[in-house]
Amino acid sequence: MLAYRDYLRLLPKTELHCHFVSTLSAARLISLADRYGVELPTTDPEELFAYDDLADFLVAFRAATDVLRTSEDLATTAYDGVRAAVIAGNLRYREYGVNPQYFAARGMGYREFLEPVIDGLRAAERDLGVGFRLVVAINRRESAGSAVELVEQMISHPYPEVVALGQDDLTPENTEDPGRFAEAYALAKRHGFHLTAHAGETATASAEDVRVAVDVLGVDRIDHGYRVLDDPELVARLRERQLPFATTPLSTRALSGWALDPGHRIARMIRAGLNVSVSTDDGVFFRTDIGREYSEGLFSFGIDAEGAKAVALAGIDGAFCDSDEKARLRAAFHAEFLALDALLEPGAHAAAPA
Repeated sequence: MLAYRDYLRLLPKTELHCHFVSTLSAARLISLADRYGVELPTTDPEELFAYDDLADFLVAFRAATDVLRTSEDLATTAYDGVRAAVIAGNLRYREYGVNPQYFAARGMGYREFLEPVIDGLRAAERDLGVGFRLVVAINRRESAGSAVELVEQMISHPYPEVVALGQDDLTPENTEDPGRFAEAYALAKRHGFHLTAHAGETATASAEDVRVAVDVLGVDRIDHGYRVLDDPELVARLRERQLPFATTPLSTRALSGWALDPGHRIARMIRAGLNVSVSTDDGVFFRTDIGREYSEGLFSFGIDAEGAKAVALAGIDGAFCDSDEKARLRAAFHAEFLALDALLEPGAHAAAPA
């Protein structure tokens, strides 16, 4: 029989909010840094992955991009990251945020960066059955004009797996300001790309950042979005629309100091009827994996087995793959739910006390 935490870890999962660089293992990150002479503040993961806040974390994130220098580095990272996620949490589909602007700053072109990433992920899909799509993300530290140039690259060099535009990092002023990139979003929309954006995540953000992402940028999904709860009218509107939110429980503990308990904003978003899935965000940096986001995050939120399955299915609803792939995923998930439900310990359906 399965204990409830094991049940949560073994549920089939999608992941809609995963930054590609963060699929590096800690050991590989440290090894590559040594190979290329990239100075790290420490080689102790307990210290290396300790941050004061989001801005502090982003310094470490930007530095980590510097250890991925060759096509082999990128392809191997892509493949190994999928394998690790299958082991840790039964991953079946994942969407990656990729940042060509970070790599362009080191002289690696758009295609030179993307093609080995796609090659590694295609190999993992062939060997392990884990589907994927890519979200090209604007680096908000760069200008609005450079964001338009990035979308022009997406249009000029199409790949079937590159399906969406997003935005991450923070502006030079350490704000979200999603509307700053409205021109790039309008261009991407005209060319058929899906749209998402980090919004309503940081301590200085507000529900207005979520509203701008929805009403000005026209996003199809929100990354994070926790501040939406501060605007009941917006909550009601997005609940009615069932706009997907790709949330990341354990990262909020690391960056915002929020306790993982039933009062957490993500738990409240789920209870409010919003369309919520969960992901790792930056697994290696927050010492998490997709299994822990369920077995620790959802468990601590007090989400029961039916609620956890609904979250897993929300990850299919919010995905940017086509309807046929969604149908295959739903059928496979429901079959695995039946098998796992039969093994769940009697009385174990309830999670941590609310």
